[in-house]
Amino acid sequence: MADGAPGVGAPQSISLQGLSKSFGQMTALFPTDLDVRSGEFLTLLGPSGSGKSTLLNLIAGALAPSSGTIRLDGKDLTNVPPRDRGIGMVFQNYALMPHMTVFDNVAFPLRVRRQPTHVVREKVAEALARVGLTGFEKRKPKQLSGGQQQRVGIARCIVYSPAIILMDEPLGALDKNLREQMQGEIKHLHQDLGTTFIYVTHDQEEALNMSDRICLMSVGRIAQLGTPDDLYFRPRSRYVAEFLGESNIISGRAAGKAKLAIAEDCNIGTQPFDHPKGTELATMFRPEKLSILTSGEEPGRGENTLSGSVKEISFFGRSTRIHLITDGGFRLIATVASLQSDARPEIGSRLRVSWKPEDSVILEQ
Repeated sequence: MADGAPGVGAPQSISLQGLSKSFGQMTALFPTDLDVRSGEFLTLLGPSGSGKSTLLNLIAGALAPSSGTIRLDGKDLTNVPPRDRGIGMVFQNYALMPHMTVFDNVAFPLRVRRQPTHVVREKVAEALARVGLTGFEKRKPKQLSGGQQQRVGIARCIVYSPAIILMDEPLGALDKNLREQMQGEIKHLHQDLGTTFIYVTHDQEEALNMSDRICLMSVGRIAQLGTPDDLYFRPRSRYVAEFLGESNIISGRAAGKAKLAIAEDCNIGTQPFDHPKGTELATMFRPEKLSILTSGEEPGRGENTLSGSVKEISFFGRSTRIHLITDGGFRLIATVASLQSDARPEIGSRLRVSWKPEDSVILEQ
């Protein structure tokens, strides 16, 4: 970073106001307002084409916005060149220079900024120690595993103490086990540095595991912004409910301030809502909130109950997933602690299930 660049070594907040990006007649990002808190880990989540990478590249300065402003702790960065923004970037493809050693790859941002040799040596050593690569200084990228190459990419980003660190699908090329290991390492790095992280992924479990807040995007707009708990247990729309994990969704009509009529003689309790009686609504609750009642067992006071037939059973080691069709035709999923084969219900058998009204959230239409 150039001398006098904003915010070196200190976490900073970002404010986006009316930020948009169009490519000819195609709008990749509609006008968007977003505030990223100083020191937080914010994940931009969504499928391909949702606008998450466009938003990240606008913040980085790799793209020029069609409208709107980008502010870093109040300073307008909208037209500031990328290298002068005080922002670091970690890429999915690592973007390492194959002819350079690990040391030289990590040292490159410092040398571009004309740091003294002794400062380069000290900062590279510190960055490599943070990512667990002390002793790898003389190796070339081709001599490293994928996970080690990604660590080099992270070290190169943090070596000059950027105020903001952007990560664009950094774990997308790794296998499942290494991916989970790197998730933990990135979380610990964030806690250690205290720097503001903005992280792009399409992996819902990764977002839930790593984030302070998640910004879920859909076709160039923010669908919902909140904590992992907010989006998982309190989604505002069917899109959010279905994108993040599995969900049970039941449609009906408002029958009171916290009741939904799902059949002529069947009401279920939900979280309170303000919709007029007779309004068509949908309610959502997660599979792990659904309990299976054993023969003769009564539900808890005030709990909803439905009966149905088992259609499918899936065993995942740590859990068992049971799919059933209720007598009213609703498809429900119950996720329970692991059941051995002799304890699992049979396909076609009858089950009663129950759940608490407070676990049932009303979705926006």
